[in-house]
Amino acid sequence: MEALLEISENELDDFIQLSDKLYGIDFSGYALESLRRRVLRLMQLKSCDSFTAFKYYLANQQLSDEELLNEISVNTTEMFRDFEVFKFLKDEVFSVLETYPRINIWHAGCSTGQEPLSLAILLKEHGLLRRTVQYCTDINSEVLAQAKKGIYELKEMKDYSANYIRSGGAMSLSDYYVANYGKAKMNRELGKNMVFTKHNLINGTSFNQMHMIMCRNVFIYLTTAQQNKVLRLFIDSLVPRGYLILGVKESAVFSTVLNELEIVNGKLKIYRKKR
Repeated sequence: MEALLEISENELDDFIQLSDKLYGIDFSGYALESLRRRVLRLMQLKSCDSFTAFKYYLANQQLSDEELLNEISVNTTEMFRDFEVFKFLKDEVFSVLETYPRINIWHAGCSTGQEPLSLAILLKEHGLLRRTVQYCTDINSEVLAQAKKGIYELKEMKDYSANYIRSGGAMSLSDYYVANYGKAKMNRELGKNMVFTKHNLINGTSFNQMHMIMCRNVFIYLTTAQQNKVLRLFIDSLVPRGYLILGVKESAVFSTVLNELEIVNGKLKIYRKKR
């Protein structure tokens, strides 16, 4: 496998077509370089020394749908990641959200749920959690199941705690979980108003009347055309003056729908739908 340094664009197209036809999973919107790296990694994992061997492996459906999705999609996340974003939301956005009798927030591509829980903690400390519904979606049902459980490695909590404090947290992060056998189980109250749903951003429908949408570190894996399509979906889902938060390495500046958004904080990639 060490000799295999590349797969051709045609072979990558073959993979996309096979995945769609045999597994019902559409990877056509993924940025090619990211997809190529994930496919090569999967080939190595399955000891396929050529794309022909890998294609045979797929054609005989020796992978489950979930395994294919898990290996190709990227599910890296953490609590209070990019703490400046959470601090800005707490300091500048919550005062706007509190004017609504009910607050609807969509976490698009929520992965294993650390980000919705991070926001839930800050919403609780601001007195907004009880009237907030967080819609947590992902294409991967396995990571959604993990998110719903709210159980994480205890050793990760030290880093999470540091970012929680930097985000302006008012208490100790340990107040929000129970430690047991090397695991941390988040308090049930935090997830009480979370709705977990499998959803494909590329082909899925909109979620109406959202006051805020968080979709961070998903766009970097999509093509420009698919980014524009997803941004259209988000704008259609937001109420007028609703907020959109992307990853700090992502941007809507070059999108075809930029005229429908205003930049709230360019550095933190926080936007707002125009009236």
